[in-house]
Amino acid sequence: MALFNATRLLGKTVLVTGASSGIGAATAILFARGGANVILIARRAEALKAVSDACTTAHQESGLVQGGKFASVQLDVSDKAQVASLWDKVPQELRNVDVLVNNAGYVLGVEHVGDISDEDIQGMFATNVLGLIAMTQLLVKDFKARKSGHVINLGSIAGREPYAGGSIYTATKHAVRAFTGSMLRELVNTPIRVTEIQPGMVETEFSIVRFRGDTGAASKVYEGLQPLTAGDVAEEIVWAASRPPHVNIAEVLIFPVNQASATSNYRGGK
Repeated sequence: MALFNATRLLGKTVLVTGASSGIGAATAILFARGGANVILIARRAEALKAVSDACTTAHQESGLVQGGKFASVQLDVSDKAQVASLWDKVPQELRNVDVLVNNAGYVLGVEHVGDISDEDIQGMFATNVLGLIAMTQLLVKDFKARKSGHVINLGSIAGREPYAGGSIYTATKHAVRAFTGSMLRELVNTPIRVTEIQPGMVETEFSIVRFRGDTGAASKVYEGLQPLTAGDVAEEIVWAASRPPHVNIAEVLIFPVNQASATSNYRGGK
């Protein structure tokens, strides 16, 4: 853990969306262990409280004096009005955010084009794309004013390679990649850093949501190989945030060792 307890994270304030489970929760806890303050945002208040408590425990176990301030905000990033009122729900002492981690996002269903419901399409775009953009717009204004800040967007291998049964999700992640790339170029004349983390197969609640609660179908996605964990991806996020101020990790593509692309994997090694 010494790598993540570097002085670059001490006392920094990090805002993590989708922090109630999976990658978001693991990221929030790891930042807390590294001496950062964390604003945790998600729709599920009860789950959010459990992660906030875990952040407190992780910080206490680290023995660090800096950081240790946590705020939980029940908020749906797909709701423009809720995003606009964010600062009304955040303590004054945590409003100078140093790192924004846009993690909130989901995939629902494996239906092919022609059979996808409008509700599913609108929901995925509202959260994965429009919500991410709304949060970034809000924070980047402040980053520009303070001449400091770091935006870390959670992309996916799905943002690089489309695949059958994922037309809407892959479209949202391609949008995230394009948005992140444009922002990187727009902010090149500032000290603001921009990073996209692109995981491959990660075993979290993600697949359970995709298969509408069917845990059996979700587990088959990872059958025969060892997928990434939420903690594996969190380590890359925190590592990117802890680089020296002049170093920007623009993209990180992360696979389990038995995956080579969105659809190429080896399932005989587990």
